[in-house]
Amino acid sequence: MRKYELMVIFPQEEDQYKEGRDHLLSDLAAGGAEIEKTDEIGDRDLAYEIDKRTRGRYVLFTLRLAPATITNLDRVFKLNNNLVRYLFVRIEE
Repeated sequence: MRKYELMVIFPQEEDQYKEGRDHLLSDLAAGGAEIEKTDEIGDRDLAYEIDKRTRGRYVLFTLRLAPATITNLDRVFKLNNNLVRYLFVRIEE
């Protein structure tokens, strides 16, 4: 199990945020991820317009998971319409 940071941008609307976050957490649990820390950064302007959105709600997860599950999670996250963008970054220990 390696340590990763997952930065996620959710839609700013509360109902889409909650639904997207619930799906994301269940997908991470199904993938065997251990969430160590969650930082809600809050609403911020996007650097450029994405799907006619100019703002998003940023959340940073610190987690542990097997490297092979990232490709599966990537495929599942692409199907989640309540995620604007996401990025996995490996943390060197």
